[in-house]
Amino acid sequence: MMERLKIDRKFMPLLATIGVFVALYLYGYLQYKGMRQPQAFLNLFINNAFLLITSIGMTFVILSKGIDLSVGAVIALTSVASAALLEKVGLSPFVVIPLMLFMGTLLGATMGTIIHVFKVQPFIVTLAGMFFARGMCFFISLDAIPIRHPLYRAMALYRLPIPGLEKGFINLGALIALTILVVGIYVAHFTRYGRSVYAIGGNEQSALLMGLPVGRIKISVYALNGFCSALAGIVFSVSLLSGHGLYATNVELDAIASVVIGGTLLTGGQGYVFGTLFGVLVTGLIQMLIQFNGNLSSWWTRIAVGALTLIFIGVQSLFTRERQRQAPTKPPGKKHVSQAKTAMEDSLATDAVSADVVSADAI
Repeated sequence: MMERLKIDRKFMPLLATIGVFVALYLYGYLQYKGMRQPQAFLNLFINNAFLLITSIGMTFVILSKGIDLSVGAVIALTSVASAALLEKVGLSPFVVIPLMLFMGTLLGATMGTIIHVFKVQPFIVTLAGMFFARGMCFFISLDAIPIRHPLYRAMALYRLPIPGLEKGFINLGALIALTILVVGIYVAHFTRYGRSVYAIGGNEQSALLMGLPVGRIKISVYALNGFCSALAGIVFSVSLLSGHGLYATNVELDAIASVVIGGTLLTGGQGYVFGTLFGVLVTGLIQMLIQFNGNLSSWWTRIAVGALTLIFIGVQSLFTRERQRQAPTKPPGKKHVSQAKTAMEDSLATDAVSADVVSADAI
């Protein structure tokens, strides 16, 4: 009976994040009357929609053992460029929105290509991308550009009622974020592409030995993250009805913290998109608790998130060391194949991928 109830250690970081969220929300529920309203919970999705979208893209990057520091700047660039095209050039939103998504995807793919082809560290390449995108914001406009287009205003005012909850609703941004979440979970855990991302993050050399298109996947991961950043920028500009180069400052750090708190290892190859949701919710919940308190500075949000991130990194390191200690010793000649097999098992590999591992082992 106890064996059936035993929880796999790889799920512990995710369960810990969910536990932290439940404990914090329960404290707020008991402490503040305002948090007893269902809308308070829904506001976590409304206020953090853009962060959830960009954090999902960041999850794929970190799973592949990469990092992207440009997401906040891409969000700002998307807001400024879309506002300028709408208000100064007079283009239709049906042209501007796809154009912004293409721009973000192209920027991400360009950085991914440089990382893979020239073997430059992702930190350096995406840092350069951050400077480029942020600089382009002020090249377009030094001041904030208000968006007055009727379609943007209609999207900003849209409310989707939640059945069974009196006056409960979510906005369009939250709806888009939840849609991206569902798609991200499916792609990461139920497609060959997602399993390949896990395998590359677990051990890139082993992934090459298995015949996976490592270069193409790494480039596509950064392109996907660029797409998510641009989409987050559109959601952000719709919510504020303006664009400015100083928007989304340090959002890249918030996204990385949310991914780590959600249980994804910075070393790549292990984590869950679903965990990123709770990482974002914990970040938003801390900010909400501080707002309800009324006596604490907003900077306490940064302090609390930083402390949680450090704690979760420490816990992840302990679990990783424990797994390595318990792993059986393999013959030296089969080292790479066994590492690839472990990476595939962690990513919920299907029988088809398992067959590839067996064939590689036979070789």
